[in-house]
Amino acid sequence: MGLSNYVTDHLQSPGPANWPRGASFPPGGARHCMSPQQVHSELVGQSPALREILTQVEVVASTNSTVLIVGETGTGKELIARALHNFGSRREQPFIKVNCAAIPTGLLESELFGHERGAFTGAISQRIGRFELAQLGTLFLDEVGDIPLELQPKLLRVLQEKEFERLGGARTLHVDIRLVAATSCKLAQMVENREFRSDLYYRLNVFPINVPPLRDRREDVTLLTWHFVKKYAQQMNKSIDRIPEEIIRALSRYDWPGNIRELQNVIERAVILTQGKTLAVPLEELERPSSTTQANHATTLKEVNRQHILRTLGETGWAIGGPRGAAARLGIPRTSLLCKMQKLGIPARRDMCFALAESPGAGRMTSKAPFVNDLATLET
Repeated sequence: MGLSNYVTDHLQSPGPANWPRGASFPPGGARHCMSPQQVHSELVGQSPALREILTQVEVVASTNSTVLIVGETGTGKELIARALHNFGSRREQPFIKVNCAAIPTGLLESELFGHERGAFTGAISQRIGRFELAQLGTLFLDEVGDIPLELQPKLLRVLQEKEFERLGGARTLHVDIRLVAATSCKLAQMVENREFRSDLYYRLNVFPINVPPLRDRREDVTLLTWHFVKKYAQQMNKSIDRIPEEIIRALSRYDWPGNIRELQNVIERAVILTQGKTLAVPLEELERPSSTTQANHATTLKEVNRQHILRTLGETGWAIGGPRGAAARLGIPRTSLLCKMQKLGIPARRDMCFALAESPGAGRMTSKAPFVNDLATLET
């Protein structure tokens, strides 16, 4: 039986329309989408979009081909990577992940390839890199678009030749791994802008999997909600077996700009606030984007996202990174915010942004607006 068939077989609870009045917890709960190899318990849903992704996972998992997972932040790209590993022939071997956006540029080469003692100041001992740790298993490079240009040739070499040297070392090491990469940026556009090597892009883009945002699979919102309610209620020793119908409708209508991660955080907060057996969700938080959108005359999702980012940048004094920056407030990585700004045509000058945000033509900003490529300039 194929992986995609298990979506139906393991989601046997009735749909919301057949639940008792008040949307009480369905019989058997919101069961997980799982494969015979226990692909991943967090893959919850029965939408056509999720079925299509699982079909692609089933097709490519048994091969050693490189997979590039593309999707907005918070859509569950790491879960898809784990499913590829768990459903493939390397499932008994290590699954090693690296968040390329979270590691300083100067340390990323050592993190990936390791280093010898004395390779640089502070290298007091030999270090094994992630490629060696993933031997015979799967290496997952998250936010691969953040790998600096000067390091990309070495990554390309190890993908093509299956060999590399540790930093400061002369001995060539051979490695047998399956590479899965993920990004929330448009790598093709980065190639055009000469921010990413074309040869590396084509080597990574062997088998692309596009993960849709939660707003494009709204039929999964209810099942995901029950899944997170059950998860956090167990963690907090609470018994929650009812969700009011108006909450289910509100959650299904909301666009979830932060995708599944945002839904998960909302439900965790709701479980904390719930005192009885009926889930209490602060719906006013979900209504803010709608009221703001109406006030700013935004009519499309693109305009909503643009205005929300502009407003957040204004509130943070145009600081993008850091614990009090716009990226932290929006709940997304700094690099993802920069990609979204470029995609939405948000210019670098603060005064220009405010002027455009307040004008009727704000929705017509284009990518020709001036940008600042220096992250230090953006984050001051």
